[in-house]
Amino acid sequence: MTELQPPSANRVMTYSRAFADFICQGWAPYPTAASAPLPATVWTPARREALSAQFGGERLVIPAGGFKTRNNDCDYRFRPHSAFAHLTGLGTDREPDAALVLEPTGSDGHEATLYFHPRVPRTDREFYADSRYGEMWVGQRESLEEMSALTGLSCADITGFEAALRSPGPALRVLREADPDITDLVDAIRGGKRAEADEELQVALSELRLIKDAFEIDQLRSACEATAESFAAVVAALGQAERGDRGERWVEGTFGRHARHVGNAIGYDTIAAAGDHACTLHWVRNDGPVRSGDLLLLDAGVELDTLYTADVTRTLPVNGRFTPAQRQVYDAVLAAQQAGIDAARPGAMFEDIHRAAVREIVKALDAWGILPVSAEETLREDGGQWRRWMVHHTSHMLGLDVHDCARALRSNYKDGPLREGMVLTVEPGIYLKSTDLLVPPELRGIGVRIEDDIVITADGCEVLSASLPRTAAGVEAWMAPLLESGARA
Repeated sequence: MTELQPPSANRVMTYSRAFADFICQGWAPYPTAASAPLPATVWTPARREALSAQFGGERLVIPAGGFKTRNNDCDYRFRPHSAFAHLTGLGTDREPDAALVLEPTGSDGHEATLYFHPRVPRTDREFYADSRYGEMWVGQRESLEEMSALTGLSCADITGFEAALRSPGPALRVLREADPDITDLVDAIRGGKRAEADEELQVALSELRLIKDAFEIDQLRSACEATAESFAAVVAALGQAERGDRGERWVEGTFGRHARHVGNAIGYDTIAAAGDHACTLHWVRNDGPVRSGDLLLLDAGVELDTLYTADVTRTLPVNGRFTPAQRQVYDAVLAAQQAGIDAARPGAMFEDIHRAAVREIVKALDAWGILPVSAEETLREDGGQWRRWMVHHTSHMLGLDVHDCARALRSNYKDGPLREGMVLTVEPGIYLKSTDLLVPPELRGIGVRIEDDIVITADGCEVLSASLPRTAAGVEAWMAPLLESGARA
């Protein structure tokens, strides 16, 4: 009978004593200069204080999260939970398996401690043998002192984390969704789940990001600029995209390459939808051709190293010129988007943006004669037939998550007022599938979405992604030299 072995047996490596003695010798000492603080470190104390004020006398646990398996023993690239990043300032791939603990103090405030896995001495077997934390495998990690300098936080070894949580004291809350192992530990310490209490923490962490501080707005502005540069690179590469059967993937890859170069990554899966694929809202398969004469709907955003992401959509004529039918649909969507932007001001309701955009969409659909009822009827609560051609909502919050603040109470988000410092998208669209027999033949297969990122200001809003043109004529003028430079390359 064949003896079974664990799946990982073929990955186990053994090391001789001679090697173990040799590998730890002859290395330059680690730098002694203090690490420069991360850019967000000036802003994170105020965020933690705002959270602390809501949960006086309670111990709060906000994990970074751990690796997620992609296949077998290969993981996806790590990204910390956004609430952890928001409160610590850690971005990129920092810091797997870590946790921020806010310990209540006698003055109703909290003392913050970051528990993480620090660098070990080179004489430790982990240095060369541990594929999760070893310096030979994943690069040089921070010491406790270096991490403290980076974040401005008190830091402790993760090995003391469980003991700290088990120490007698206050009520305990955890961000449940971030790390299942830590959640299980907290539940065990509490003697059972406290889902309602944890939900309150999750809501608070989400609502903490509804109003962006100046640092966050600046990061989102920078993300939009990086995204605009990456869109330009895509346009310059459209000639190459046309040459293959999977031109959409060439578009996706071009944008992704630039996103990795100027930032951390893409903020979400890129939608590179050419032709009729543009009528599928979340087309991320991106395996179709890119043809001259078609439109390309590109919905993409660069995520910076701080993890703030843009979310921008442009619908581009592949050959640089809109046909009359394409321009007809495009101009209707542009009018809807402008109406939404004009409605975005402090004191207005979040839904006012959507309502303003929808009125313009309905006006166009009515003019084209494809509504089964009058414009007035379709706009009533018991109507809604217009949704056949724009199923989605016009706006969502934006920040560390592309759909930011998702756990905020509806009364403070979808049913709440707009406030200065909120950052959101305005992204109406019209999608006329090639199979939709209610649509005039000349318009079938045309899908258009125009999306920009805005911040609510004292007297209106600022379009953070304004460097990308929006009008049909502006898009054509912007594309012309880029297509020419791509043809010469």
